[in-house]
Amino acid sequence: QVQLVESGGGLVQAGGSLRLSCAASGITFSMNAANWYRQAPGKQRELVAMIQSYGTTHYANSVKDRFTISRDNTENTVYLQMNSLKPEDTAVYYCAAGTLATPVPSMYSIWGQGTQVTVSS
Repeated sequence: QVQLVESGGGLVQAGGSLRLSCAASGITFSMNAANWYRQAPGKQRELVAMIQSYGTTHYANSVKDRFTISRDNTENTVYLQMNSLKPEDTAVYYCAAGTLATPVPSMYSIWGQGTQVTVSS
């Protein structure tokens, strides 16, 4: 059974940091692309960061230089280190995995349950 489980969300003040984790079972991250998306109330799900199977990373302009996506192949876990958080980063964060590296959410069939990140001003 393929499963992604996110953790690490919470409430943090503006300027603070959080690290999100996405642990996989039934799928190997090193052989797939893994993305972090977020969705704020009333807004569409948007790509935050992507790490391709061979390690290349991509970021949304809004998080570039603040967020870092990484992968631990031994733990089969993808991380999202979020620094200098802003209130506009408040959203539910989801990880997704698939063989095709694409920013389009509908192209991914494997999703985690999401973890809430709330940044207070």
